[in-house]
Amino acid sequence: MPTTKIARSERLPGRFEDLVRVLAPQAIMDDVQYEDTVEMIDRLMGSGRLTKGQELYMETLVQLVQAYESRHYSVDTGDLSGVDALRHLLGENGMNASDLGRLLGVHASMGSKILKGERSLTVAHLRRLAERFGVQAELFME
Repeated sequence: MPTTKIARSERLPGRFEDLVRVLAPQAIMDDVQYEDTVEMIDRLMGSGRLTKGQELYMETLVQLVQAYESRHYSVDTGDLSGVDALRHLLGENGMNASDLGRLLGVHASMGSKILKGERSLTVAHLRRLAERFGVQAELFME
């Protein structure tokens, strides 16, 4: 059960101060607070164009959620190679080696060579992959 003070169907306030009255940004201590915060982020993201106050409020909530997730839901990627991470992300996005080549702006066959470890990723490739998949470029480094 959400603890926010505004019905889901009501329009969210535009000012940061008014949003704080609906759901005060604070350190997330349990799954209920986490779910309420994620629900508010979802509402903001689905509401269309945001005011400056809404943008600041949402960014604050996102940082709180990221901190909670890193403490409670972190995934150990220590034994995951950069190529393994790349393969996983490609699979999750329905992409193959040829798609990788096109994404990187190289010949489609180069994607296969990268996935086999026959070719290395350049700095430009790392940046493009990080941007495309919304991750840190370091994930793809071995």
